[in-house]
Amino acid sequence: MRGLLHIRIIGTLLACAGLSVVMTAAPAAAQGSYSPYNETPSTALARYVHVLADDPTDFNALIGAGRAALELGDTQAAAGFFARADEANPKSPLPQAGMGAVSVANGDAKGSLPYFKRAQQLGASSATLGADRGLAYDLLGRQADAQADYRAALNGADGDEARCRLALSLAISGNKAGALETLAPLMGKGDAGAARSRAFVLALSGDSNDAMVATDAAMPGSWARVAPFLQRLPGLQPGQKAAAVNLGIFPDSGDTAYAYAAPPRTYLSSPSVSSDTNSNRLAAIDDLLRAPQPAASPPPPVPSWQPAPQQVAYAAPVQRQVVQAPTTASAASRKIWLQLASGPDADALPSQFERIKSKSRDLFDGIHPYVAKGPDRARLLIGPFRNASDADIFAEDLETVDVTSFKWSNSETDQIVPLGTE
Repeated sequence: MRGLLHIRIIGTLLACAGLSVVMTAAPAAAQGSYSPYNETPSTALARYVHVLADDPTDFNALIGAGRAALELGDTQAAAGFFARADEANPKSPLPQAGMGAVSVANGDAKGSLPYFKRAQQLGASSATLGADRGLAYDLLGRQADAQADYRAALNGADGDEARCRLALSLAISGNKAGALETLAPLMGKGDAGAARSRAFVLALSGDSNDAMVATDAAMPGSWARVAPFLQRLPGLQPGQKAAAVNLGIFPDSGDTAYAYAAPPRTYLSSPSVSSDTNSNRLAAIDDLLRAPQPAASPPPPVPSWQPAPQQVAYAAPVQRQVVQAPTTASAASRKIWLQLASGPDADALPSQFERIKSKSRDLFDGIHPYVAKGPDRARLLIGPFRNASDADIFAEDLETVDVTSFKWSNSETDQIVPLGTE
């Protein structure tokens, strides 16, 4: 992304933030939100993928895999798992809560709120949503709302995480004493994440010297590297402070864009976990979760995907061809699409597509949207794509204009029609 400054050292300070990139074992309390076992996120993710290899619709495994992927910092994989969990059980609040957490992890606080609202409508409690929705409020500068949510989550599965975030939020609000008091129970247990949060609390309160001492105590030898970051914290706006200490998103000195900390992440590699940063994050998931091909005649070749106005790496032909889906997609084979939005009201999708398209009309030139109608929701789609790699690349292009999407494959019974003809 243009104008982004990569500050890798921030990632070393974020062990208490469950939505940040964490490569070591998470605290047992944090693990409890996605795994009943005392295991690392990587181990949990591998275990859930093994379960999904046998049953791709296992709801608990999909939710667990989504939470584990989120803990590892792979938000795209997490979104894929939560989307499939929503297909398996659309009446559960957990997939919607998970998608809200993904949006927060990506820094899209405003975009997360509709997911949290839908999760609450489906029965999710503030204790369940509080740790993640509270962070969304913090990023929006709504510290009072954030703190109310964090307090509601203190006795939930994410209690320790909520406590760390509450302390940081209190410090952002100027309540240093309350922040340190909030961390005291975790500090008494020798919690390493709480020690890092305490360093942030001191920095947010303007005590940069004490903050550097606390940082060096938590991570010996690190103070010199993090000193510039800690010294700049007090001068940020409240939402910027929340983004910096929770997500490692720091304002670039050159412009107003955010800078993303980018330490190595762990991505899926069938059927276990690999740290190869060049791996296709969702290819292994698709391989494991795609239903077997029925014994039927092979589908006709799908034209290559190439959006206007220029030819890109994943478009092979010289002459641009826009994919045209059949009037109804009830063919024997599954096709790969990108889902841009979903909801119970199909009539709202045309206006949603226009809003999305307005972010980059060049990128969407020649692209025709489709609707997949289910029993209780309609999906706004583009595609179908030639393969998962093509879909991934176009999804990355969409991310550059702040459009979130995820891959979705239709079943034999799904009815897919061009938008506006449904």
